[in-house]
Amino acid sequence: MKTAVTGASGHIGAALVRELLASGHTVRVLVRRDTRGLEGLPVERIEGDLGMEESLCRTFSGVDVVFHAAGRISVEQSDAARLFETNVEGTRHVLAACRACGIRRLVHFSSVEALSQDQSGPAAHGAPKAPEDWQLVDGSSRDPYAGSKADGERAVRQAIDGGLDAVILYPTAVIGPFDFKPSMLGRAVVALAKGQFPALVPGGFDWVDVRDVAQAAVASAERAPAGSRYLLGGRTASLVELAGLVCAATGARRPELVVPAALALAWAPIAATAARVSGTPALFTSYTLRTLAGGRSVSHDRAARDLEYRPRGLAQTVRDTCRWFAENGLLEGVTVR
Repeated sequence: MKTAVTGASGHIGAALVRELLASGHTVRVLVRRDTRGLEGLPVERIEGDLGMEESLCRTFSGVDVVFHAAGRISVEQSDAARLFETNVEGTRHVLAACRACGIRRLVHFSSVEALSQDQSGPAAHGAPKAPEDWQLVDGSSRDPYAGSKADGERAVRQAIDGGLDAVILYPTAVIGPFDFKPSMLGRAVVALAKGQFPALVPGGFDWVDVRDVAQAAVASAERAPAGSRYLLGGRTASLVELAGLVCAATGARRPELVVPAALALAWAPIAATAARVSGTPALFTSYTLRTLAGGRSVSHDRAARDLEYRPRGLAQTVRDTCRWFAENGLLEGVTVR
């Protein structure tokens, strides 16, 4: 199968390219500047971005399946315009290029954050809906990332209604190896392993291994029914439990202080301002704190049924993630158990 991947140098993209190659597929990637996640891999590279129609068409020409993993992730309100440009307009450009190139199937990476936790009202009557069938958040959501991913997905759904063969995936909180940049969650794991995390906050989330997401994406390209949507989760765990797993794997001391949610929310704007001044992304913002407090527990039953999706254990994922960071110079001097 001939495949093309946008966002190939990102966390999900880097794992996906490796899974595609291991499965015997040929891979062409759309790249911009940072290509560390692709070094040494036998892939064809096309330079460009989501705003360049010509580079998208060169990337997709002669390809069977496109994996659209490119996207901007930010928890800052000030990034709303750039989030819209990448996650909404960029997705529209990908859809146009897929139609122009006659792509057989598009696999689109949305996010669990695009799905509304509020399922009250008329849509809630009758049998409980699977998470994949939850409503999308309002595009004008106070959380610009969630709103942009929802609006990008709306464009994909409209294309499906117009005849495009596409599958939509909803990863939860992604951790795992091949996190070259690293991601926000990757930075949190590194900080915990180095003993640089001053305090924890209440709440938790569903955490999923990036390798399991990549395997499910390849499976969805090969055998999912057209128009299918799959939530890709792993296991729900509190931040305190996740920190315990990181510290057990690395020997680091787990932060003993757990800051009450109200105090953390009050402090978050100050911490965000300090992070902007220092040029270091904040690990906790009002958005991430609200997300953790929501404690969203989800089901991946549909993916298990259709894609034989069997995510690995969280403890294994944490150990492998810490080992990968140690082997790649982000945890110098740390021995992973």
